Amino acid sequence: MAYSAVQPFQQAQPQDQILLVDDNPANLKILYETLDGRGYRLLVADSGEKAINIAMKSKPDLILLDVMMPGMDGFDVCRTLKKNPLTAKSSVIFLSALDDTESKVMGLDAGGVDYISKPFQIKEVIARVETHLTIHRLEQALESHNKELQTDKASILSSMSEGIYGLDRRGNIIFANTAACAMNHCAEEQLLGQSFIRLHLVQHGNPDGGNDFDLDRITERMQRVLSKGDSLKVNNAKFSRPDTSIYPVAFHVSPAEQGTSSTHAVVVFHDITDELAQEEELRKARKSIENQRSQLAHVSRLTMMGEMAAGIAHEVNQPLTAVVNYVRLANRLMKSENTDRDMLQSTLVKIEAQCLRASQVIQHIRDFVKKPMQGKESVAGGKLVRDILDLANIEANELGMVIESQVADNLPDLYVEPIQVQQVALNLIRNAMEAMKFANMAGTVVLNVQHEGQNVIRFEIIDQGPGVDEEVRQNLFSPFNSTKASGMGIGLTLCQSIIHSHGGEIGYYPNSGKGSTFFFTLPVA
Repeated sequence: MAYSAVQPFQQAQPQDQILLVDDNPANLKILYETLDGRGYRLLVADSGEKAINIAMKSKPDLILLDVMMPGMDGFDVCRTLKKNPLTAKSSVIFLSALDDTESKVMGLDAGGVDYISKPFQIKEVIARVETHLTIHRLEQALESHNKELQTDKASILSSMSEGIYGLDRRGNIIFANTAACAMNHCAEEQLLGQSFIRLHLVQHGNPDGGNDFDLDRITERMQRVLSKGDSLKVNNAKFSRPDTSIYPVAFHVSPAEQGTSSTHAVVVFHDITDELAQEEELRKARKSIENQRSQLAHVSRLTMMGEMAAGIAHEVNQPLTAVVNYVRLANRLMKSENTDRDMLQSTLVKIEAQCLRASQVIQHIRDFVKKPMQGKESVAGGKLVRDILDLANIEANELGMVIESQVADNLPDLYVEPIQVQQVALNLIRNAMEAMKFANMAGTVVLNVQHEGQNVIRFEIIDQGPGVDEEVRQNLFSPFNSTKASGMGIGLTLCQSIIHSHGGEIGYYPNSGKGSTFFFTLPVA
């Protein structure tokens, strides 16, 4: 009886292919009739050599293979098929009258997955065939899924902008993605097998420095990552490339999940050259802004002194007038025949005192209008308040106002730029006095300086003026927003900038009765 190698099949494709191998035609007939009509594509061979040829061409999913055959026996056929990548994935079930344990072990060692004893039991053959075909399909699906995952993984890793290394237990690089190769200006082959520590951290010694760690410490911590599963994160380091050039990086090393993977630790890193350049540009921009703010503050102080010119002239004119009068008196005493030496000496002392008074006023003004050195300093709180009052009283005397001070005892030192703080306080005090004068309101402006917690001093300027309209309050500290007819609208904005640069806060609230309170805080040194 002849058997067709391929039988018609009406079910959905693809079909499972089964190769039946036996040198006994009767056995082949039984196997064929047992499996025929079940949706399989059946192939037959009556020798080991033919079985190998058919398997090479058709790559069957399952092979039912007789053990005892002339020429190549089943064990040799199985070993040959398993060595060939084209047929290695075919599942092999041995068929044999040999039912001893040794024969079964030999079959499994040769690469078989199961053993059916002769004479065949039809139900057993069908059950084992269906079971192993199901397993084979699952293995194929799993392999295909794994390949997809590997492809997706490789695609994801290649598309990432961060460099990624896989390290083995000794810290050698066993994987490098595309970004890692690009950052190191080399092919993957130049990185694989290299020690991560020796290649990037130690080999060239990072001669230009700049790391936020020392090499001995980083080497020790890397060993802990590899041996104990610790993690390591460094925000600013320098890596050496294979060509010995150096570039700045931030990197993170973490242990890989335990499993069958050969990757023991993963390194993720990226080149921070652009970030460092942006930080430098930002630093320069901040410095430029600070210089511009200082220039603007200086111009504002000069403008303020111009507005206070009448008061300054009056403040200086008083001691100068007194000096002139005392000099005239001294001249008369000198011309007298009986010179009153005691009165003359007293007059000279008064002249000196008035000269010192005029000198102090001028010195206060010179200190205030000069461009201060950049940088904060520790200043006695009490002296800072006294200097503010000395300048404020010049304007108050001219406007006919009274400034009352309420200052806490034993004010601590403050870490400030004193001239700029004086400018803020004087600006707020002048605003308070001008608001009261504009509204033809008499009263007192209060400078209240008190502790606010242990590390902050609070300054309050309290007036009895008309207050600030509700619609104006929303933009009180916005630039170019002014309620004065001749105001430029930068005074309060500049005050806010100065106080914020000192780490303080500035604000406003209406008084419960009438008037307004402006306040600002400064940190204790």
